Parts: sequence; C-alpha cells; structure tokens
Amino acid sequence: MNDVIGYAPWLVGFPLIGAAVLLLGGRALDKWGHWIGVLASSASMILGLWLLFRMIGADPADRVVDHSLWTWLSAGGLDVNLALRLDPLSMTFVGLVTFVGWLIHLYSVEYMAHDPHRRRFFAYLNLFIAAMLVLVLADSYLVLFIGWEGVGLASYLLIGFWDHKRPNAVAAKKAFVMNRVGDMGLIVAMALLFAHTGALDYGTLLGSGASGTAAVDGLDQGTATAVGLALLLAACGKSAQFPLQAWLGDAMAGPTPVSALIHAATMVTAGVYLLVRSGPILDAAPTAQLVVVIVGSVTLIFGAIVGCAKDDIKKALAASTMSQIGYMMLAAGLGPVGYAFAIFHLITHGFFKAGLFLGAGSVMHGMNDEVNMRGFGALRHVMRLTAWSMFFGWLAILGIPPFSGFWSKDKIIEAAFVGEGWQPWVFGGAALIGAGITAFYMTRLMTMTFWGRPRWTEPEYHPHESPGLMVWPQVVLAVGSIALGGVLAFGDVFTTWLEPVVGTPGHHEPVLAVPVLMGATIGVVVLGAVIGYAMYRRDVPAEAPRGSVLTRAARRDLFQDTVNEGLVMKPGQGVTAVLVTADTGVIARGWATLAGGVAALGAWLRKAQTGYVRAYAASMAAGVLIIGVVIALVATLGQTAGA
Repeated sequence: MNDVIGYAPWLVGFPLIGAAVLLLGGRALDKWGHWIGVLASSASMILGLWLLFRMIGADPADRVVDHSLWTWLSAGGLDVNLALRLDPLSMTFVGLVTFVGWLIHLYSVEYMAHDPHRRRFFAYLNLFIAAMLVLVLADSYLVLFIGWEGVGLASYLLIGFWDHKRPNAVAAKKAFVMNRVGDMGLIVAMALLFAHTGALDYGTLLGSGASGTAAVDGLDQGTATAVGLALLLAACGKSAQFPLQAWLGDAMAGPTPVSALIHAATMVTAGVYLLVRSGPILDAAPTAQLVVVIVGSVTLIFGAIVGCAKDDIKKALAASTMSQIGYMMLAAGLGPVGYAFAIFHLITHGFFKAGLFLGAGSVMHGMNDEVNMRGFGALRHVMRLTAWSMFFGWLAILGIPPFSGFWSKDKIIEAAFVGEGWQPWVFGGAALIGAGITAFYMTRLMTMTFWGRPRWTEPEYHPHESPGLMVWPQVVLAVGSIALGGVLAFGDVFTTWLEPVVGTPGHHEPVLAVPVLMGATIGVVVLGAVIGYAMYRRDVPAEAPRGSVLTRAARRDLFQDTVNEGLVMKPGQGVTAVLVTADTGVIARGWATLAGGVAALGAWLRKAQTGYVRAYAASMAAGVLIIGVVIALVATLGQTAGA
C-alpha cells in the first residue's frame, strides 16, 4: 500500500475542488455545472474503489498505513500532523461513501432538473462527500473533528436548501444546534485524552491495529469512563440516538437525495464509526459500554414505535434509520464481539436504506411531491421498477433470508444474547422485539404505497415511472440489498477483513441456541409483516383515525420535542430573560443613572462659572476660609484628645 498511499489525499481533493468550482463559478455554470459535481464524485469513487481493492490484495500485516501531509499544529506538548490513516475500517467507509454518494449524485441530476439552484445543490453534495471522507480517513481525533464539523455544516446547508420555506430553515437550524450539543462531547473527550496521555493520534492512543501498545491502556477506569461517555454524547448527536434524535425527522425537509445521503452513507453513520474506532477506550470502560448498549436498545425501540405511526413516507423511513442505527450502537457497545457486526450492518443498511429513500423520492416524483401514504396505493402497476427496487429493500431491512439484512442484523441479535445475568435477556429481547416492529411498519409502508387499491385520482395525480437516471441507481442499490450481505458473510470474510482494526471477535455462545434465535427472529418478523399487511391491505382512510394513546404519542415522536422544550428550551429562555432583565434593568440602568448624576453635578457646577473676576475672588476667599476653619477644628480636637 505504501506505493499508492500518495494518491489518498485526492479522495478528498476531487469533491472539495468540485465544490469550490461550483460555488465560485457563479451563474455561468448553472446550466451544466451539476456535471462537474458528478465528475468530481465519480473520480473520488473510482480512486476509492481502486485503493480499496489494492488493500484487499495486500497482506493483512500491511493494511494499516498512515500518510502524513504536513505539520498542522505544534504548540507546547501538542504536535498534530494533518495525516490520513488507510486501514480496513476507513477504506470500508470510503467504498460506501464514494459509491453510494456517486449513485445519489446521478439520481440528483434528474431529481433536481427543474430547480434553479441545482448548481449550488451539487456543490453542497460535493462538500458533504469531502467532509465525510476527511472524517473517516483522519489519523487523529483532531483531524476527525474537521470532517465532523464539515459534515455538520454541509447537512445544515442541504437540509435547509429550500430555505424560502420557513419550516425548512427551522429544521436545518434544529439539526445544526442539536449536533452542536453532541459536538461538545467530542471536544471534552479530546481534552481529557490530551490531558492524560498528551496525544490525540490513533497510533499513540489506540495502538497500531488490533495489537500493540496503546496509551489508553494507562488510563484509570474513571477517566476511561468519562471519555467513553463523552464520545457517546458526540455519537448520539451525529447519529440521532436517544436523547439527541429529535432533529432526524425534521431533516426530511431537504430534497430527497439529501435524505438518502444523510441517512444511508454519511452523517448518521459517523457516530457508529467514532465508537468502533474508539473500541480500545470502550473496552477499558465497562460502564460506558453498558450505557452505549442501553442507548442503542432504547433508540431501536423508540424509532420503531415512531415509524409505526408516520404517514409521511420520508419520515417513516427516517424513524427506521434511527432504529437501525440503534442496532449498530447496541453492537458497538458489546465490545469486540459486536464491533465488526456493527459495521457489517452499517454497510448493508447503507445500500438498502439508500435504495428505499431514492424509491420514496421516485414515488414523490410521480405523485406531484405528495408524501402522505394515505393518498397512495396500487402504485406497483404504474411504477414497476421503483416498486421492485423498494420491494428488495423491504425484504433486506426485514432480515428475510437470504437478503442482505438477514446476514448483518441477525448477527447483532445473536451477539445481544451473549453474556451473563439479566443483560442478554433484556438487550437481546429488545433487539428481537425491534425486528418484529420493524417488519410491521415497513410492511405498512409498502402496503400503503404499492399494494391495495389506488387512493388517488386523475388528473389531479398522474403517477408514472421516473426517468432512467433516477431508476437505475435504485436498481443498483437493489442488487446490493439482495446480494451484498451474503457475499460479505461468506466464510466470515468481512469480520476477518476488519480484524487488523477491531480485533478478533472470538466465539461466544448466546444464552439461547443459534437455531432457536434464528427461528424466533424469522417468526417475529413474519408475524409483524402479516399484521402490517392485514391492517392496511384494504381501505385506508384519507384522514388518520384518532388511534390509541401510544399511536397519538408516536405521531408526535413520543413527545420528544415537548420534553426537550420543557427540560432545556424553556428553562434556557427563562435564564435568558433573567439575564436580559438584569442587563437592561440593573446594569445598564445603573450605569445610565450614574452617568445622569455626573451630568447633573456638572450642570450644577457649571452655574458657578459666571466669567466675573469678583465672583472667582469670592470663591477663592470662601475656600481659604473653609480650609482655615477645618484646620482650626482639627487642631482643637487634637489638643482635647491630648489633655
């Protein structure tokens, strides 16, 4: 790999240059500038896949390579090189980000064809890809932080791309602010690591690969736990995990390709990457690991419940993303037994979820941008390729054998049942229940959209298949939904591939036999799918019925916004109001009163300035007299005291 490592900076360089050209080129590029964005994405994808296959062909001992570009910071005991690390983990993400990102670029050419600001949109897409590649290729937490913040900026620009509509601008601001809360966790983690180890680069902190001396091994358990929890806070913000998940549904305000990019290949996967990359820190902090598993378990159930009540097709898929990332977080918290499975599911999810989102965009394209599934139905007859593509994505996310999700999600469920005491039963049970709920709400989505009877009428709606540039990326992703999981699972090739970074998972027996778990998983999935189909295959009312208490709560995201407003926003507004009152009513008014008093005193003293010599002489005489009287009084008091 050393002979080709010099090309690695161009992985970031191509999309970054593309973004700069499109932003600086102005309106002269409006008609054809989007192809510059596609070209930049294509170049990065080709280079990324070439480097990935070169690493696959290299000896496992040579698969961790650092490439320093220049010294970025040198202050006191801190020396930070702007450097890249190519290893199986980072290159797995490079392959996912560049390939799926390239397909989304192609799709966007047609999807955004009538948008007057298409050039700017592609500039932001390129910027997003570049930032994500910096994040995963960084060789230190400080360089990772550049990509981390770059992804946050790009997501803000893309979610609020149609900011002429106020709700879209508010959604972008919400995502930006909630992610900044999580970012404080990453900053605190870096501060603690540097204070206790004097380093921020992976090689020093985490060791070279799965073996070697790691500075974090010298951390006491309290410090390791604090760092682990701070990293978890950062991951919760970026990956929309409880309790920082409320921004995710609102992020659907952006164009649909943005949803596919954020929810499949880039932003929401960054938190999982951070935790798996920081595996040695979590291994040294069992308490932090337990909290990670709890957060993942809560979120996978939370997202699944919310997804059951959403009628907006994109928001239903957003809730699904929240839930599926919860599975990955759960696996990441299980330690070496789960790290590889977390990334395995991340990769398969990247394909089938991107396909589902692009399929949703295709449905919207054919239905005049309608997103309410209650107005769909029987679209499989007029959108056959879109329906088939989403059908395979649906089978993959359900985990039906032999589709991709079966190979990755079932491994997480098995790993969740490994352990002693109450934990495998609680966490494994949550993963199992989540699989059944997932089958219900995803079958609900498919049934309301493609099956049943049509609930739309012409000429108000004229559903039709999307153009080729929108359909063929879906077809490619559908192929991944069908076959990718089986290919990566064959002979444990993927877990073996990640061993230089995450170590060997070893063999651990779950508390229930694997065939029993597999049968139970398939059983709850089939049950959930049957219930979903039975409930929505016939008449679907145009207006959502009142529903149960849980249904009404799920429609409002289980009141998470209400909780956030009550616990954070309103108290914050109260503190702000008190500070403003103190500033304007006490501090500012106090200084104004003092200034007024000085001005009044000056005005009164000014009256003594008459311009007459006799008045000044009288003033001087009065002053001398007063001084004399004072001196006499002081002398008299002194004599009295002496006597």
